[in-house]
Amino acid sequence: MRRKSRRPASPLPQRNGVDPVHLRLPAEGPWPTVRAHLVERLPTVAAERIDAALRGREIVGEDGPVAPDAPFRPGAHLWFHRDLPDEVRVPFELEVLHRDEHLVVVDKPHFLATTPRGRHVVETALSRLRHTLDLPALSPAHRLDRLTAGLAMFVVRPEDRGAYQTLFRDRLVRKEYQAVAPYDPALSLPRTVRSHIVKERGVIAAREVDAPPNSESGIDLIDHRDGLARYHLRPHSGRTHQLRLHMCGLGVPILGDPVYPVVLPEPAPDDFRRPLQLLSSVLEFTDPLTGRERRFESRRTLAAWTDPEGWALGAS
Repeated sequence: MRRKSRRPASPLPQRNGVDPVHLRLPAEGPWPTVRAHLVERLPTVAAERIDAALRGREIVGEDGPVAPDAPFRPGAHLWFHRDLPDEVRVPFELEVLHRDEHLVVVDKPHFLATTPRGRHVVETALSRLRHTLDLPALSPAHRLDRLTAGLAMFVVRPEDRGAYQTLFRDRLVRKEYQAVAPYDPALSLPRTVRSHIVKERGVIAAREVDAPPNSESGIDLIDHRDGLARYHLRPHSGRTHQLRLHMCGLGVPILGDPVYPVVLPEPAPDDFRRPLQLLSSVLEFTDPLTGRERRFESRRTLAAWTDPEGWALGAS
């Protein structure tokens, strides 16, 4: 078997915690120049922008900037910084709860994406942490939804990432969440919800179908008052939107959910009112590198429980 060649280190530094784009040219092709290949390969980028980047020495190879008329070189590596979208700053701070030579654990606010995706690139927990902590190689151990607040874990060294990601893959991390949702006195709790969840690419909402279960959540009641309840959730699997879908299926959708039971119009980028009332509250596991028992707890609270009137009015 032919061994995959190792990617060379990028000659370009990160910008605001965001890595440059890396491309490798095909092993063969009809393009006379690098420019011709990029124009075809990057159809969403205007040819004029590619020309400007080449003239400005913004696209580099292993030997330095690529000239506008540089010939196509099969297998060559290229790097450049993408034009970032205009992003509204998420006006909430990211609290670092733990940092050592292996791990960074943070208490993420609502509305801040964990990693760059779509129109959220710089305004992400990963980009902020790489920049503020001066840890350019930092990588996520798992993913926490942008709308969900609470604990998120990152790995400091690339060589350690696999060990920590395996914990999540093999369900060796004990995760606990809290949520605020309507109180239904007829709902018998605690209970375990199992269902088969399907999430299709390009479709916002996941759905449950009649098939053998691929998801499991433990749901219990912590407290209730004035028609609302605070719930303790324990996901035993990691399907997209699992807890939100299971709560909705019980007839008690989580407050502030823009997808379940109904997909609502996307709010304006600067609308930070009424966040989803879902909090990743506990992460507990045996550290695969040190053998130590680890337990991290969020310091955040859910506004619909601590200040229900303020949350309902959209107070920040």
